[in-house]
This record gives sequence, C-alpha cells and structure tokens, in this order.
Amino acid sequence: MTQSTPDDAAPDPKVQPDTTTPAAPQRSPEKDPSDWATGGEPATGPQLSYVSTLAQEAGVDVPENLTKADASKLIDELQEKTGRGGQPTGG
Repeated sequence: MTQSTPDDAAPDPKVQPDTTTPAAPQRSPEKDPSDWATGGEPATGPQLSYVSTLAQEAGVDVPENLTKADASKLIDELQEKTGRGGQPTGG
C-alpha cells in the first residue's frame, strides 16, 4: 500500500488563487476625441469645472455649449498653455 505525499497530492479545489495583489492598470491607446461615440454629447460637469479653472488661469473665455470632445481638446490646449497636467518627467 502506498501513501500519498504532499508532492503528488491533487490541488485542493477549495484553495483560491491570490487576488490581493492588484493587476497593473491596462492603458488603451488614446483615441481622438472626435472619434468618441459620445463625443457629441454635452460636456460633463467635471469637464466644465476643469475647463473653467484652466481658462481662468490662461486668461481665456470658455465657449458655450461645449461637447465632451470639444471640452477634452480644450483641456489639452489649456493644460499646455498653463503648464498643468503635462506628462510626468523622470527624475
């Protein structure tokens, strides 16, 4: 009669894999806002708030009736103009 050892034992089906370590976030390639399915919808509250803050710093007026796509493009332009929100630099 042979005895089973831990090395040849079947895995315990009740043991779950370790899910405590978060996976690295997956970044998808940036899509041009003009190509967004919802780009023609009105800008969101957070977008309008941020555009307003950036526009005030840049000394420019915020156009009325911004779409999500237009707001995104304007945010990019104003970030560049104000020096906010740029790509992080290594150091």
